[in-house]
Amino acid sequence: MRLPGRATAEATARFRDRAVAERAIAFDHFRPAPGDLTISSVGLGTYIGSPDGPTDLAVEQAVTVCLTSGRVNALDTAINYRHQRAERSVGRAVRRVVEKGELPREAVFVATKNGYFAPDGESGRSAERWISEEILRSGVLDPKDIVDGCHAMSASYLKDQFERSRENLGLDAVDLLYLHNAPDTQLPVVGRDEFLARLETAFTVYEQFRDRGQLGAYGLATWESLRAVPSDPAFFPLDAAVRAARKVGGEHHGFRFVQFPFNLAMSEAAQRPNQPVGTGREPLFSAARKLGIACFTSVPLLQGRLARAGPKRTGLTPAQTALQFARSAPGTLAAVVGQKEPHHLSENLEVAVRPPWDRATFESVLR
Repeated sequence: MRLPGRATAEATARFRDRAVAERAIAFDHFRPAPGDLTISSVGLGTYIGSPDGPTDLAVEQAVTVCLTSGRVNALDTAINYRHQRAERSVGRAVRRVVEKGELPREAVFVATKNGYFAPDGESGRSAERWISEEILRSGVLDPKDIVDGCHAMSASYLKDQFERSRENLGLDAVDLLYLHNAPDTQLPVVGRDEFLARLETAFTVYEQFRDRGQLGAYGLATWESLRAVPSDPAFFPLDAAVRAARKVGGEHHGFRFVQFPFNLAMSEAAQRPNQPVGTGREPLFSAARKLGIACFTSVPLLQGRLARAGPKRTGLTPAQTALQFARSAPGTLAAVVGQKEPHHLSENLEVAVRPPWDRATFESVLR
């Protein structure tokens, strides 16, 4: 049986208030998000790891520690992460915390992604056979809709994948569903006009999920496309996505979030004026704010490199410095960090007791 409900304004605010009052967490560690939600400025990512039992347990433990510590209430996963096993690990941990009465489901913000092929790592079949039998022969996906041998965004495919995600997570409703690296993968192959048509189809499907009460909001999780220079074939303007959402969902559309890399070595979102705003161009953070889009950022530790050899500020380790930098960027809702090892969890979650840097401090580190 799937857990009912989804994140609410009241429950996420109580998560913050309890953390501040009982655990000495900084009030500014939490931020307002679309839907009047309250989100921790550090989120837990679940991308890295082998598709095996020990990693399943490590992810479950990381989710449990993050939630019960009062420091993280934003969880990020994807159906293709660890061949569907990441979603299942997240789902088991959330269920355990809820059933023990430690948190209500409504206090936890769960985001997942679809678009990439996601063979089931626990099916006992090879990836190729699983895709052939479950996706192609079944009629879920027309081969002509496949891009780069690994990505699709047709209505039937996205519907199939979302239902599998809900089952994997054990949730009636998901708080945020990203279209995963769609402009990065599809735009250079199919061209702008076809991509925009496909995007409208995808957003129409997501609006249907919202109408059924199965989804809170949707967004784009990207790598290069939102940060690229405008001349790059993969560049995608954020305002085009907003227009597509308004076209299919009206002014109360559900396109409210984006995700992209941001760290000390990938700082384009704060510095590169590439996004059209009015008659000019502004950096991604600034453009998103004006368009009413909240920003989750990824790879704050540059996949561990900044934790091992990055700069450090007084009183902080290199990993904490990198995480503090990412969560302090004006415009960031939360920095999503992948972490499973207990000592990494302890080190990274320690930043929650500190307020984010002010703008002057952030910009001094940025320079």
